[in-house]
Amino acid sequence: MYYMINNSLEECSAQQCYESPSPFVAVLTTAQWQAQNESFGISIDFEINNDDIYTSKAEVNYDSLTGTFYIPTQSSKAPEPEKFSYVLDENGIIFIDDSDTVKKLLKQIQRYKKWKKPCLERFLYDFLELIIHNDLAIMQDYEIELDNLEKEIMTDAESTDMTRNNEIRGDIRDLRIHYEQLLDLGQELEENENGFFDEDNLRYFHMFSSRVDRLYDAATHLRDYTIQLNDLYQSQLDVRQNRIMTVLTVVTTIFMPLTLIVGWYGMNFKYMPELESRMGYPTVIVLSALIIIGSLIFFKIKKIL
Repeated sequence: MYYMINNSLEECSAQQCYESPSPFVAVLTTAQWQAQNESFGISIDFEINNDDIYTSKAEVNYDSLTGTFYIPTQSSKAPEPEKFSYVLDENGIIFIDDSDTVKKLLKQIQRYKKWKKPCLERFLYDFLELIIHNDLAIMQDYEIELDNLEKEIMTDAESTDMTRNNEIRGDIRDLRIHYEQLLDLGQELEENENGFFDEDNLRYFHMFSSRVDRLYDAATHLRDYTIQLNDLYQSQLDVRQNRIMTVLTVVTTIFMPLTLIVGWYGMNFKYMPELESRMGYPTVIVLSALIIIGSLIFFKIKKIL
């Protein structure tokens, strides 16, 4: 598929694409690129293997910019990461994509974008912006999930399942790597080493980098939040465990003097006077009750219970 960048993205033929003074956009499969790459006048031998893409990047060559896009599932909402390559010079950009990812993005631009001052830089900004368009909403959804998880922890830490917290932390890690790569890509475009872009239009790449930087900060905040929730979860478990230990300590302390009384009067020596006393048994009962009551009052005053 071929497009010209005029006031909107207009479909055209390959011949019109080659002859038009307007910047162009082409979407080719790997096989099409290998068959037609000489038609674009780009001398670099760009090896394409879209299955082996794991980063988003831009590489400066003598007469072109080449690179790849790797959009993680957290951002694309696709079952698998979306991968494609591109080649760019001052005349336009060629996407090499064996899926429908780029075509879908271009259809959105064609439908919703109109430009007063059409240029390659503005198209690239709109294309890059679509890649991260939904990411802020994704961050907000993650934050709501983490807020609800925090409430569960504060209510009943023992029954809280922290699996989702760990999953979100893994998702955020992937997004932070994605944003780091996009920042590097945006800075490479803004550097304009080959002079492909108009100096006045480099602000578009700066705008994109600034937005990605904000997303990176948001992802960092959420990652820290997941770590704090793990710490909160552990501290709540520790608090509960300390309460259990406190109760066990109180019970042990109360029964220590009772155990002493049992052990003392369990010796059964022949000349123990209490054994023949008619008041011995009720006296021990009253003494044991006083010890229990006194201990409970003491612990209550000391706010141990």
